[in-house]
Amino acid sequence: MTFDLNALQADYPLLFEGLLVTLRIVGYSIVFGAIGSVVLCMGKLSGKGPGYRVAVFIIDFFRTIPEVVLIFWVYSCLPLLFGLRMSAEVSGVVALSLFVAANVAEILRAGILSTDRGQLEAAFSLGTPVTTIWRRIVLPPALRRMLPNFVNFLTELLKASSLLSTIGVAEMVYQATVLGNETFAYLEFLTAVAVLYFLLIFPLSLYVRYAEGRHTKRISR
Repeated sequence: MTFDLNALQADYPLLFEGLLVTLRIVGYSIVFGAIGSVVLCMGKLSGKGPGYRVAVFIIDFFRTIPEVVLIFWVYSCLPLLFGLRMSAEVSGVVALSLFVAANVAEILRAGILSTDRGQLEAAFSLGTPVTTIWRRIVLPPALRRMLPNFVNFLTELLKASSLLSTIGVAEMVYQATVLGNETFAYLEFLTAVAVLYFLLIFPLSLYVRYAEGRHTKRISR
């Protein structure tokens, strides 16, 4: 079996259309999921009450079920329960947004809890407004600490987006499969998709490796 570049040259625009669909869905999922993650994080940080219990349940539930089950449930069951009409792409965004919200809520909470308690106590003793404490003391170091974990999660989100091909979303894997069915050039198209995912994810992995190395050096000093 030989690798036929002519097959790619003829149909590569469809693969890039699939790439754009992947990036669009991931982008929307991050935006909507980030909003949900802030709400869930604040609920869990409260430590008690109905908001805390609801946040803990949602975070634990959506972090433990497989992504493919979540995708199929949103696509097949959510419209039946609420009488909704959603396209496959919208269903994918909803499912991945829930996945993002639950996971990023924990990343954000860990970053906030890592704030130096001495700085917080000093700020409160000086009567610093709460909004200033969050803006100047809590969030800047929390965001720096959570960035490597968020980037690492982003690589997992990009991989999970490939599962949307199972419900007919025209992302990269779906396009490669369709093109393979039409031309029998499965080797060429699936290899191209693998390379595209590598080009997306490997730089992110390098950043995480670099950030973790810097953190280890800082601790060892």
